[in-house]
Amino acid sequence: MESSSKGLLTQVTQFWNLLDDLAESNPESYEKFIQQQLKEGKQLCAAPEPQLCLQTRILKPKEKILFINLCQWKRIPAPQSATHPVPLSVGRPEDMSETSDVYTVIDVAYHPDVLQAAEKDQVKKDQLIRMAMKCIEEKLQFTLSNSYHVTNFRIKGSVHRMKQNLMGIQTDPTDLREKMRKELTLEQIRSSTVSNSDQFPQLLLPKDEVSSKTRCLIEEISSTEIEVEMKRPAYELKIVADQNEKPLKIELKVELPGINSVSLCDLSVSEDDLLIEVSEYRLHLNLPESVDTEMTTAKFIKEKATLIVTMPLV
Repeated sequence: MESSSKGLLTQVTQFWNLLDDLAESNPESYEKFIQQQLKEGKQLCAAPEPQLCLQTRILKPKEKILFINLCQWKRIPAPQSATHPVPLSVGRPEDMSETSDVYTVIDVAYHPDVLQAAEKDQVKKDQLIRMAMKCIEEKLQFTLSNSYHVTNFRIKGSVHRMKQNLMGIQTDPTDLREKMRKELTLEQIRSSTVSNSDQFPQLLLPKDEVSSKTRCLIEEISSTEIEVEMKRPAYELKIVADQNEKPLKIELKVELPGINSVSLCDLSVSEDDLLIEVSEYRLHLNLPESVDTEMTTAKFIKEKATLIVTMPLV
């Protein structure tokens, strides 16, 4: 297994070196390839979306109202079958206040198919909610009330806050970097790695024929990797307009001192945000306008150690 992994790593390194040569010798072909990779990765780069919000109470360590936003996110792997654990991502708790009332909000994300199936079956919906609550208890060392109710609004707090919470803390930062590397490799490499759900907490939905008294299995998967401190690189972001001052595209220039190859750059672009990770650098930006990810291009200038990302507006 170890020799196989080393062989795969060698192939990937050789492939990225070929991309370097292609970018210099045939920019047009290089641009077409990058566009195709961005198109295939569009779903994986999509941001989480709110599905429903429920209200319950934290009993311990301190009694407080709790809102749980259940969100759908295509980045979360779908369960392999009805008998396999269901991956989910639990965000960090955030305390908020309205007038004098203080409450806590926690964002939880599932694959869209999981929530859509639960919407059609009230029993499964209740099971999904209760097991999410159980996962929160075990992950955050909370004791929650057994009672809850679904609110008449889909999300507590802003959508922007929810996206930042989930996309910023998805398991460990080292796991997120590994996830991005997997998304930006070749299709055959991605198909064998991106479906790995070991990076997410797992919960097992009970079968229909199992007694409702049966306890649900929740498997918490934690990373043993050491988190590396990342630097925020210098960058310039501007909106380019035409002669009539109509905005056309967003252009981002990122300075990466010490970086001499595009093979080291991990880039992910969604309609409203961008993530770049390379060596000791990390840059996550919320974009001022929605962009066309399929037409987005990236170019690395070796002489200046500068990455240029061009994102046409939708």
